[in-house]
Amino acid sequence: MHHAGGHRLAAMLAGAGEAFASAADRLTASFPPAVAAFLRLLLRAWGALSVPLLRGAVMLCMAMSVMVLAEKVLLGTASAAAKLLSRRRRPGRRDVPVEPDVEAGGGGGSSACFPMVLVQIPMYNEREELVREECERWAGSGVDVRYEARTDRAGHKAGNLTEGMRHAYARGCEFVAIFDADFQPSPDFLARTVPLLLRDPGLALVQARWEFVNADECLLTRMQEMSMDYHFKVEQQAGSSLCSFFGYNGSAGVWRRQAIVESGGWDERTTAEDMDLALRAALLGWEFVYVGDVKVKSELPSSLGAYRSQQHRWSCGPALLFKKMLREIVAAERVPAWKKLYIVYNFFVTRRVVSTFFTFFFFSVLLPAKTLFPQVRIPTWQMVCVPTATTLLNSAGTPWRRSAHLVVPWVAFENAMALHRFKAILIGLFEAGRANEWIVTRKSGNGRPTPGAEGRRLKRRCRLHWLELLVGALLLASGCYDCVHGHGYFYLFALPQSIMYFAIGFELLGVHHTS
Repeated sequence: MHHAGGHRLAAMLAGAGEAFASAADRLTASFPPAVAAFLRLLLRAWGALSVPLLRGAVMLCMAMSVMVLAEKVLLGTASAAAKLLSRRRRPGRRDVPVEPDVEAGGGGGSSACFPMVLVQIPMYNEREELVREECERWAGSGVDVRYEARTDRAGHKAGNLTEGMRHAYARGCEFVAIFDADFQPSPDFLARTVPLLLRDPGLALVQARWEFVNADECLLTRMQEMSMDYHFKVEQQAGSSLCSFFGYNGSAGVWRRQAIVESGGWDERTTAEDMDLALRAALLGWEFVYVGDVKVKSELPSSLGAYRSQQHRWSCGPALLFKKMLREIVAAERVPAWKKLYIVYNFFVTRRVVSTFFTFFFFSVLLPAKTLFPQVRIPTWQMVCVPTATTLLNSAGTPWRRSAHLVVPWVAFENAMALHRFKAILIGLFEAGRANEWIVTRKSGNGRPTPGAEGRRLKRRCRLHWLELLVGALLLASGCYDCVHGHGYFYLFALPQSIMYFAIGFELLGVHHTS
């Protein structure tokens, strides 16, 4: 039986090769002889190589899918264990009493028992705030607040933070709390985070969780909330629990000033200045802790253009940082080997590069190509079981009662955005022209609609994203071909996925604002 099956397979491949060669001859018949001969050579070479190349791609995707799934299982297990243990002892609210605000005149004690904390709010052209007037109003009531303006944008956010720490009043502060302009920390934020730094002199950073005031603004913000929930509840929690290391989020965190200084301060060499500082501090032996029960309200970008700019920065910056610091990570003497392995393999390679490439290539390139080459087989476990398990683990941080109905569009959206993210990763790795492009993420303003917002939403620039439109067209064509000539159900995936690509390509998602 095996021998007969081998003969049938050989006959099928030979027949396919002959059919391809015949089609190549008909296609090139209208060209001049020399051009036709060259094209026939190329087409026949592709006909001979296409199936082996696709089979090699299937094997590569098998390995990558296992890497991604294993990392998701590791993070999910670690975060779940940390959550179970935290039910017994929560260091945030239960262990830290909220003291009166001495600076604001509350309580009768002396301020000498309180550590000095510098609160920095780096910003650029924040139209929703009258910053100077607000600072003057608070200063008039006795609060020590300063409005500092730079003459240029050198270094972007890293430059702002560096400049802020150069002032004499800042040098006397033991800790530094940082918030982006749209963040709204609760009055007890410092009382719930700073004591953790006081109790552990080896702790450099306390990172709080973000929550979003405009998550219900549109479908785009709802899907962002699902992704960010996983990032904080699983990725950040797992990193904190496993090896006291994770990427600093750039806001809603409190740093020990000594750790910032020893690590070399803020660096503008990439657009991931927050991760850059965290990585350099970790290589010196400093540790971080994530406190998920301390939540800070913030805002999600509600326009697709703003979201794409943010994702470009968040994907390109870490890729460039990894390229620049790989040797330093490997050579670090204060970090154990297992922690280096976690940083290189889990934090950078698998989570950022492999996961992004696999998501785009497997679902948007390999599966459509397979419809044209039925002799290329993809195991069911790879095509169905692993993606399903990965999706379930990715949605572990999302309350199912709230977002279960959005899982399908969210998966399609993440698959489509993987193209944009992977392009940004390549730009970062090769230090292409946009590697250090910094575009401030535009937000609508605290989740509150501004006057005339509905009218502005109807106006939009016709901006097309051609790569997304091209991939959407390929998925649509392959889905239609599979529906008519195929023997499977690939079209059930390809057609909805193509719709999401078109929605991104034509910028149909999110709220549209005029400039």
